[in-house]
Amino acid sequence: MSDFFTESKSNVAEYTVSEISGALKRTVEDAFGNVRVRGEISGYRGPHSSGHAYFCLKDDRARLDAVVWKTAMARLKFRPEEGMEVIATGRLTTYPGKSNYQIVIDNLEPAGAGALMALLEERKRRLAAEGLFEASRKRRLPFMPKVIGVVTSPTGAVIRDIIHRIKDRFPLHVLVWPVRVQGETSGAEVAAAVNGFNALADGGPVPRPDLLIVARGGGSLEDLWGFNDEALARAVAASRIPVISAVGHETDWTLVDFVADMRAPTPTGAAEIAVPVKAELEANLAGLAARLKAGASRNFDRKRQAMRSAARALPSPDQLLALPRRHFDEATTRLSRALIVSTERKRARLGGVRLSSATLSRRIEEWRRLTDRDLLRSQAALRGIARESRARLLRSASQLPRCADAALTLKKKRLQALQPRISVQPLLRARKTARDRLILTTRRHQEATLRGLDRLRGRLTQADRLLSTLSHRAILARGFALVTDVSGAVVRRAADIAPGAALGIEFADGKTNAIATSTDTAARPRPKPVDKPKVSGGQGSLF
Repeated sequence: MSDFFTESKSNVAEYTVSEISGALKRTVEDAFGNVRVRGEISGYRGPHSSGHAYFCLKDDRARLDAVVWKTAMARLKFRPEEGMEVIATGRLTTYPGKSNYQIVIDNLEPAGAGALMALLEERKRRLAAEGLFEASRKRRLPFMPKVIGVVTSPTGAVIRDIIHRIKDRFPLHVLVWPVRVQGETSGAEVAAAVNGFNALADGGPVPRPDLLIVARGGGSLEDLWGFNDEALARAVAASRIPVISAVGHETDWTLVDFVADMRAPTPTGAAEIAVPVKAELEANLAGLAARLKAGASRNFDRKRQAMRSAARALPSPDQLLALPRRHFDEATTRLSRALIVSTERKRARLGGVRLSSATLSRRIEEWRRLTDRDLLRSQAALRGIARESRARLLRSASQLPRCADAALTLKKKRLQALQPRISVQPLLRARKTARDRLILTTRRHQEATLRGLDRLRGRLTQADRLLSTLSHRAILARGFALVTDVSGAVVRRAADIAPGAALGIEFADGKTNAIATSTDTAARPRPKPVDKPKVSGGQGSLF
């Protein structure tokens, strides 16, 4: 049974792949020998090096490969552009090498902007009206960043080109945020990456980049459509970190290119814009260092030459000190002579002075009289100050209860006036607060009064101590006595006492009366004059 089925053959005709492909090609060309197709140009990159142009025509549900041969390109009346909606006239054919079909275009007519281009233009107009494309809001790129963040696919050639170029020019730390750069979720992923880099904290475990690069290789409008996402454009515009856009080739423009702080024609160009050339910086630094060293050397030479020129114009030290030295010698000579003359003059003046006990007594009596007068004045002044301070304090103490009563009465009147408008509890609280404040004020006033009295008591104690020091009673305590006449006047000289006169003698411990018997003022010996010392020598003694 099984041998029967194995050896039996089907009656269906067998075709080779080439035969099937040729049959399909003839069928398609016969059925669609001349057609007009309306669609949007996609993936157009201009004529190939051979002169032919390859692109696609698409609508919202399908796409059709298209080719324009070199001879037909020469006859076109306009240049095709990406996203343009056209009406293509030509024939359908198949390409057996890839088992696909395409239209060979003989003529193209413009049919208006495509749907994607219209949407893109509408987004551009809205974002431009908001000012996101303004050059004034774009930030300057850091000249020498420490960390660069790259938002791109981790498996493409773009990231390798960027890292290789940065390594050649200026090696530094590169952070890669892997995203999909094509498809429906590419725009949201790139926007999340930009926001994620901005959310990194300074000094955190992951360093915050100083510059961002949003990169992708070339492609059609559909391939790059994720970078025309409005949310991504707003994220790039709101980024606090400067952003370089490197999406597609130089002819590819997306919304990210308009809002970014800098647009690079290619990802490699973005790496060149992001970092300087380390070797050039080192060469410039070495050149500047050499110029600085040469300039400093020339400046020192000029200063040294100017100092030498000034030194030649200056006089020598002997010339500068000659005149002051002469003045010093003359002053020395005059000083020795003036010292001798001054000494002789003072000796003559001292020789003419005659000191006697009567002169000294008069001086002592005059000083004693002045001292007694000042003592009486100071005592009267201190008593007056004490009386005034005591009266002021008594007045303040007498007025304090009245002031407190007046304040309390005024508070009661105000509370009675406000009673219809306020409740009882706030009134009681206000009354208690006022009472506490009054008690505190009274206590503070009493403390201030006591402190004032203490200060006045201290001053009075000091004045009493000074009075006792300057009083004649301290002199009496040392063994002296005060002699007064019948009227109580102080007797200062023995010549003023008549024989038999009644006298009052005051000692330190009391007073007593006495009768003068006689006075003898002429019998007192006069003090001998002091002999002047003899001076020998030229200048003599200064004393």
